[in-house]
Amino acid sequence: MRDLAAGMGYLAKGQKWVARHGRWWAFGMIPALITLAGYVVVLFFLGGWAGDIAAWATPFADHWTSFWQDLLRTTLAALVFVGGLLLSVLTFTAVTLLVGQPFYEELCEKVDETEGGAPTPPDVPLWRELVVAARDSLFVLVRAGGFGVLLFAAGFIPVVGQTVVPVLGFLVSGFFLTLELTSVALQRRGVPQRERLRLLRGRLGLAFGFGVPLVLGFLVPLVTVVAMPGAVAGATLLARDLVPVEEEPATDEEPEEGEAPEPAAVPDLPEYRAQQPAAANPYAENPYVENPNADNPYAGAPLPAEPNPYRSA
Repeated sequence: MRDLAAGMGYLAKGQKWVARHGRWWAFGMIPALITLAGYVVVLFFLGGWAGDIAAWATPFADHWTSFWQDLLRTTLAALVFVGGLLLSVLTFTAVTLLVGQPFYEELCEKVDETEGGAPTPPDVPLWRELVVAARDSLFVLVRAGGFGVLLFAAGFIPVVGQTVVPVLGFLVSGFFLTLELTSVALQRRGVPQRERLRLLRGRLGLAFGFGVPLVLGFLVPLVTVVAMPGAVAGATLLARDLVPVEEEPATDEEPEEGEAPEPAAVPDLPEYRAQQPAAANPYAENPYVENPNADNPYAGAPLPAEPNPYRSA
């Protein structure tokens, strides 16, 4: 339960982060708007061609009476459009992340900078990152599609199909949505796809708490576009929990090529041109500045030699 609440907390924190940084919220909506425009165009043409697709798929109905022929082809055209709409909902996040890879890369980096402990991303070209992102998205879609087929088949089971299966569907969708959204931040940390899957399997409550509310929210039109920047920011915060980054101690910057290294700082030393006596030193003043034997008449006279008993006279 603690992980479940933590996942919901990361989702809320991500939305709060983009609310405090309005410029980055608008910046993060650009890929979602581009993807949305593309899907609207595709669905528009699909709606116009659905009847032709239905007629092409049912040549056996050419000789049917007009009522049954129209009923069959209208139903099939509606199913084609609904299927395209469902497919667009399922793939919208993956396509948005693929289109917005450079945008969300910058967004993740900014979140890491504001929170501290930003990792050093792998030094790979942009085209390589796009290829890896496309491969990872395909990996997620294939796995999610496999679960979708199983849940669709289980939906025909009486009672279970109408109660348990929908709940499992939301849980599976939330898990894979979390996996997809955290892929940007975890890829920056050098975590491969299978390791990401293993990390989230070990924190199922965290994945469900973050992803399931998003799945429910994304069912509302345009919520995906508005909430996507905050979802990416929250996924970055969640990734920091899964793979914490230790801050490296600060080191001196190396001089750029062609520049001479700066000399090492030398502490200031006192000048010893004239040695100064210590304060409160009883020997600071020389007692022999004046000759103490000035009045002694014998001060400079040599002492008489003592007689040597071993010397013959």
